[in-house]
Amino acid sequence: MAGPVRPLRFRVQGMDCSEEVALIESELGPLVGGADQLQFNLVEQQLTVLPQEPIDPQEIIDRLASLRLKAQLLEDQQPPTRVALQWPRRQMVLTAISGVCWLAGVVLHAWLAPTSLGKEAPRWIWQGLPLPWPVAVFYLLAVLGGLAPLAPKVWLSLRHLRPDMHLLMSVAVTGALLIGEWFEAASVTFLFALSLTLEAWSVARARRAVASLVEMVPPEAEIVTDGTTQIVPAEQVKPGQVFLVRPGQRIPLDGQVVEGQSEVNQAPITGESVPVPKEPGDEVFAGSVNGQGMLRVRCTVPSNQSTLAQVAHLIAQAQSRRSEVEQWVDRFARRYTPAVMSTALVFPLLGRLVLGLPWQEAIYRALVLLVIACPCALVISTPVTIVAALTAAARRGVLVKAGRYLEAAASLRAVALDKTGTLTVGRLRVVEVIPWNRTDKHQLLRLAAALESGSTHPLAQAVVQYAREQGVDNWPEPTDYENLPGRGVTARLDGRLYWLGSHRLLEERIDESPELHRKLEQLASQGHTVVALGSNGQLLGLITLADQPRPEAAQVVRQLRSLGVEHVVMLTGDNQPTAQAIARQIELHEFYAELLPQDKVKKLEELLARYGQVAMVGDGVNDAPALALATLGIAMGAVGSDLAIEAADVALMGDRLERLPWLVALARRAVRVIRFNIAFALGVKGLFVVLALAGYSSLWLAIAADVGASLLVITNALRLLSGKVALPD
Repeated sequence: MAGPVRPLRFRVQGMDCSEEVALIESELGPLVGGADQLQFNLVEQQLTVLPQEPIDPQEIIDRLASLRLKAQLLEDQQPPTRVALQWPRRQMVLTAISGVCWLAGVVLHAWLAPTSLGKEAPRWIWQGLPLPWPVAVFYLLAVLGGLAPLAPKVWLSLRHLRPDMHLLMSVAVTGALLIGEWFEAASVTFLFALSLTLEAWSVARARRAVASLVEMVPPEAEIVTDGTTQIVPAEQVKPGQVFLVRPGQRIPLDGQVVEGQSEVNQAPITGESVPVPKEPGDEVFAGSVNGQGMLRVRCTVPSNQSTLAQVAHLIAQAQSRRSEVEQWVDRFARRYTPAVMSTALVFPLLGRLVLGLPWQEAIYRALVLLVIACPCALVISTPVTIVAALTAAARRGVLVKAGRYLEAAASLRAVALDKTGTLTVGRLRVVEVIPWNRTDKHQLLRLAAALESGSTHPLAQAVVQYAREQGVDNWPEPTDYENLPGRGVTARLDGRLYWLGSHRLLEERIDESPELHRKLEQLASQGHTVVALGSNGQLLGLITLADQPRPEAAQVVRQLRSLGVEHVVMLTGDNQPTAQAIARQIELHEFYAELLPQDKVKKLEELLARYGQVAMVGDGVNDAPALALATLGIAMGAVGSDLAIEAADVALMGDRLERLPWLVALARRAVRVIRFNIAFALGVKGLFVVLALAGYSSLWLAIAADVGASLLVITNALRLLSGKVALPD
């Protein structure tokens, strides 16, 4: 049985609006098994084809060429590049020509025939020019300059019988010329060309924001071979090769430090503002900035598979997975444009026969309707908003894998959080050192560190680290060391036999006094793990350890509630006392402990039944079933983990829990921007439809309003790039 067919990705020059999408769907849909097999990313000008059967990519390229669209096959992991950032220079030049000629025409018109400027000219073109010929020449040049970039698209629209905004505008301008409205025709053409240029600018800015992630990575690396260094392109460096990172340089590739110590700013990947110490054995990531130390790093993955490249690649993919509101806007625009054009075609007859309007007036109102039909502001605002929000999140170490997940984050009603590594730091730390039987605290730590110094167990490492932090580092070398699986260790220190281990080992070695029993019960109720140390049938002391809540955990819970998330709950496989202690410290009122992975899934099902929109926050591996079931799966600390990135809908690249309420606030702001932009664009359209039918609008005023609406919604959308949101304290 044949396996799944590999998706094909193309960069399609000229694919920048819903009209091209409709044409491509009609041309390629039957070839690949339906329009549902096509995914469009207008910002990156990328087309993803999901064919049901193997297909030659060249056939798709040829089909797109028949639509006057130039396509290039992309590699699977090819990130956004500078190719995607090219401005439509020809369009800009022609728009400038149109604007200059329009302005010159207006000045001449005001000088030579001031009484007719902006007035109706009751004369058809074949009855003679309604204005001086020098003015007509400049107006005509303005029209030609503005309409020139539209000619291929107008031809395709006519050939495929798919009316779009380019055809509507061309018909409106031609009609205006025919009825003698040369000033109106030139004004509409220039303003429409300006509108398209503004759209191109907004898309280019959003595109630059995505590609800037990749551009943070240096194009070259200084590799080390046999003691000598050589600068080569980063894409030529293979895993296993060692490269040099000098102080202050950006790191060109993902790798592992083999020599040197430094502090590295990982903000581009994790969003951390504080540099992270690096020493041999630590991972470093492409795009991060080295501090004052010199590092030798062994490359672990090719440049196109670095963590930052994966982030950029997934953002590009996210733009193809269109949100519900984007799909609604596309469906609306495809019905709205033909409907308004049909109305405009029949209005002259209705205006003449029903309203008794003169033919020229009826035709003029119909032309205004055609101008109003242009859905520029409506169509462009939503994808630019989504891309701006996705990019702002990525810059802060939050990878959102599709626009629809932004919508999900904005509508969350409940959040379930794993404990270990999510609400807590995920590492045991010594909480208290309790000497017993007149033992000195310093001596107790010295003996415990000596017994644990040879172990790799997390408990042992926590004890040794704490001893060093307290200045205890002169412990003796243990002899006759014996490991007691599941219980602890025994060894001789300075010739005396000591034991160290769990409550079970303590019970084996000594008789528990009532006082000791009460103390152990108290510590257990606080969720502490207890390590006991003794010798010769006598307890010398207790060391308690616990996984500490993240410093920001309590504030995150409060902020989520303040943002309107009705229910915040902790799900953990840890024991009841430990879970209760953590919940108490972070002011979390509901938690469920001792849960297996399948138990977490059951709890998620209950939450989904009660609240509908539920997020699960976990490590992306152990919590994978719950992450998959939740409305929104969020993986913590996903940097460097392919599995964690793939498992979740959202990946917090660094261990920064405070990004969770920030993401909810950003998503809600993005949804508000989208709703405002849609309502504003539709409001402007509705107003001018009424004004046009009533005869109170002109061609140039209608298109000026459309340009203003486009500029406003685009500017409103791009404000999201700052990532600034209002969070409750």
